[in-house]
Amino acid sequence: MNRHLILFRVIASKSVTLSRRYPVNTVVGFVTLYLFFALIFFGGQFVAADLISRSVGPLVVGYFLFTMAVSAYADLTHDLTDEAQWGTLEQLSMSPFGFTEVVAVKTVVNLLGTFATGIVLLVLMMATTGTWLSIAPLSLVVLGVLTLLPVVGLGFVFGGAALVYKQIEKAFPLIQLSFAGLIALPVQEFVLLKLLPVSLGSHLLQRVTTDGVRMWELPVFDLGLLVGQSIVYLAIGLLVFRIGTAKARKRGVLGHY
Repeated sequence: MNRHLILFRVIASKSVTLSRRYPVNTVVGFVTLYLFFALIFFGGQFVAADLISRSVGPLVVGYFLFTMAVSAYADLTHDLTDEAQWGTLEQLSMSPFGFTEVVAVKTVVNLLGTFATGIVLLVLMMATTGTWLSIAPLSLVVLGVLTLLPVVGLGFVFGGAALVYKQIEKAFPLIQLSFAGLIALPVQEFVLLKLLPVSLGSHLLQRVTTDGVRMWELPVFDLGLLVGQSIVYLAIGLLVFRIGTAKARKRGVLGHY
């Protein structure tokens, strides 16, 4: 078997084992996400029924994207912090694959888990609201991945910072709030907003799922910009992560917690 596939299998197996080892934590995390959406939906109906009824589709897609974006950027930092606490971070850094590659594969595994959880949550939200969106699996996966790659780039930036400064979780609530704003930005009215992470991908996902537009019917410029944006943000994130790793090694604090 290809050595990279072996690395992927081992890391995926570890992720599944940890989820099964702490089932209460896994289930509570998912139930909390669903209950928070139910609170927004039913509470919103009580306060502003007309507004909620007109925006159920965007609400479902926006919340789906928000939960995946939060996981995509925060999971890497949490993983690195956990490995430092367990005392295994330095072992990972000495892997023959290279530390960056190991972390990249962990990120891919986390993204697959995030997608699996997000799809289940999406179905539950549609069942709860009674609004079934037009979902083409290929369009959802392609646009979802391209939308999340800039967020993964941010995750690498915070991962690199966590290796050097260790405790940076205080910044997470601010980042999470910013995702909520980015998802709702009016990119059609202000073109420059398309350059910000998540904003353009959110707009295109909304068009595919709530307006029934097929992915190949979307503007070529927007799709090209989304691809370029994903590559640039991810490249910047990887660069910052490598700088953070080198700095932590130079200071001798890579495995410290």
